[in-house]
Amino acid sequence: MGSIDHLTTSGIFSLDGEDFDVDNNVWIVGDDRECVVLDCAHDHEAIIGAVGDRTLKAIVCTHAHNDHINAAAEVAEHFDAPIWLHPDDTMLWEAVYADRRVDAPLSHGQSFSVGGIDISVIHTPGHSPGGCCLHLPGEGVLFSGDTLFHGGPGATGRSFSSYPGILESIEHKLFTLPANTVVHTGHGDSTSIGIEAASLDEWKKKL
Repeated sequence: MGSIDHLTTSGIFSLDGEDFDVDNNVWIVGDDRECVVLDCAHDHEAIIGAVGDRTLKAIVCTHAHNDHINAAAEVAEHFDAPIWLHPDDTMLWEAVYADRRVDAPLSHGQSFSVGGIDISVIHTPGHSPGGCCLHLPGEGVLFSGDTLFHGGPGATGRSFSSYPGILESIEHKLFTLPANTVVHTGHGDSTSIGIEAASLDEWKKKL
């Protein structure tokens, strides 16, 4: 029986010479034998504890801002697990890990299974060039990273981001999903595709 586990971890988001205190959502998808971690944020010990004695098949990074990857190397080493990231975020990864490469690339349309759950990758550039969302069609769930939040698109006021780009990704790649799809975000509360799609016209006025 598949499961989705949730941790909230706290730490610092750093970009463009500024630091911000943030709370991150860490999601663990799988069953009682194997799992993947979506975004290893801040607290490697808490994440290791939540995985427990399961086989960690991969650490899947929705993007490479430091607050989403700063515990990834420790967790990967502990479980001897690979780290997956879209290559368009390589420059952000290397700003955190100068001497540790990603193990495999994520790509749009890629699919994999863990604990009987099928997961597909949707490349959604905008918040960052390599930003990705993870869709679980059988569960009616989307993990949106920092692409889509409860109340609007992810932030685009920093380096390597684009407001027109994130709206393009959301409208044409996410809002085509069923309206009742539950959206689990990288920060804050969960939402749904239908709830957020109702605000698209308002978001477009800011273009």
